[in-house]
Amino acid sequence: MERLAKLKRALVELFPERHLYVRSGGAMKAFVLTTRKQMLIAAGVAGGALWMGVSTAAMLVNLLSASAADREIAQLKAQSERYVADRQARLDSAMARLNAASGSSADLAAEIEKRHAALAMLLTDIKGAPGAAEALTPAINRALAAQDASPVRRVEMVRIGQEQLLEAADSFAKGRADRLRLAFRMAGLSPSSFTDRSGSLGGPLIDSKDPRALAAVLDVDEDFAVRIQRAARDLNESKQLANAAQDLPIGRPTASGAQTSGFGVRLDPFTRRPAYHSGLDFNGGHAQPIFATGPGVVSFTGQRSGYGNVVEIDHGRGLKTRYAHLSGFSVRPGQRVGVGQRIAAMGSTGRSTGTHLHYEVWVNGRAQNPSRFLKAGQYVQQEH
Repeated sequence: MERLAKLKRALVELFPERHLYVRSGGAMKAFVLTTRKQMLIAAGVAGGALWMGVSTAAMLVNLLSASAADREIAQLKAQSERYVADRQARLDSAMARLNAASGSSADLAAEIEKRHAALAMLLTDIKGAPGAAEALTPAINRALAAQDASPVRRVEMVRIGQEQLLEAADSFAKGRADRLRLAFRMAGLSPSSFTDRSGSLGGPLIDSKDPRALAAVLDVDEDFAVRIQRAARDLNESKQLANAAQDLPIGRPTASGAQTSGFGVRLDPFTRRPAYHSGLDFNGGHAQPIFATGPGVVSFTGQRSGYGNVVEIDHGRGLKTRYAHLSGFSVRPGQRVGVGQRIAAMGSTGRSTGTHLHYEVWVNGRAQNPSRFLKAGQYVQQEH
């Protein structure tokens, strides 16, 4: 109450009662401004000032945001205009050469022949790759569509067809390399450790660090040569990854049978306590065939504690697979096996509660989740 009384006295001192006298037409009028009225007027003025401040700040923020958006739009527009101008300049240059004298036409024909030779080197490497025919056939058909046109038109269409064919080859090579890199990452492997970054085109190595030197080797213009090299490098990497994928254990160890137990911690079937499970289990019938999931050399056949009868295969590059609880063997140590080759028969030997296959994948001495390799195998199969 004392504080309220002090506050009241302070307000009275700040807004003391004031008298206003207004003289109008010889008459005098008096107005009394009490403390309450003055407080209401002050509150109204303060509220109006606050509203004006907030509105001004909001307007400034909107103006700044609009300015940033306008700048971004202007940049995108400028990039688009530069791209269109560049394409138009190239088209004008090509048309100028087509409309020039016979000497210029001969030069253009020679340039087209040189481009054909460079494309032939690239397409020779692409030939036979899975999906190559489907990717390149539309571009080839478009290039051949104008065979009944005038000579000048045919030359123009051949040049355009070359550009489209190179674009299709470049996209195919890059897409295939990207898909194979993804497959290796799905298996938990680094794609770079399975590839050599040096590019090979038509046999000899070509260094793409100097575009002018590359253009001189291929005897074509610099831009076309760089695009050829980029496609060749992606194709070279995809071929190396495809070859390496053929050596990986990414196949299925059984032709049928569902997965009954996964990789990692699970309840042990004997102790009923959580325990680490270092592989996958597949169910099946007694003596059902077991197959190698990848090519390699049989490094061990025999018994191991807890595993019963075991076959182990060394696939190189630190990769090893183990097949356990077998009822019999179909291979011997030192024997080279191929992917899908029968190596054993399913059983229930060792620490086992029933007929099944226990399958493990090891990388550099550490057990890995075999499911990742199986998924990678399914993804690679889509390439074919």
